[in-house]
Amino acid sequence: MSGPARFRRVWPGAAMALCAAALAAGNAIAQDGVRTIVLPPDGVLLRPSSLPGYAKALDHCVACHSAEYFQYQPPSAPRGYWEAMVKRMRTVFKAPVDEADVPDIVDYLVKTYGAEQPR
Repeated sequence: MSGPARFRRVWPGAAMALCAAALAAGNAIAQDGVRTIVLPPDGVLLRPSSLPGYAKALDHCVACHSAEYFQYQPPSAPRGYWEAMVKRMRTVFKAPVDEADVPDIVDYLVKTYGAEQPR
């Protein structure tokens, strides 16, 4: 027998139980409405700055991940590294960052966490 038919023949109870559980979960969500998830507060915040990219990073970057992410990046990372990182967030992860905001965000990141930080 082929794969799916053999599965049904050997494990009919398991398949039925799995389907029933999936339907029950779907019904519970539909009956209760919207579910909310409360996340713990971030332990790390973006470093404040007067640069315009700071406010834009607050609006866009930490909406998806913690500011702790920036601390794990190499402090010697040049501007090109940060440009590639922001581009990756936009293209791969579909971050809703306007192209016009990218230079300000990159400027903030490289001057705050990267190679252009004051020493």
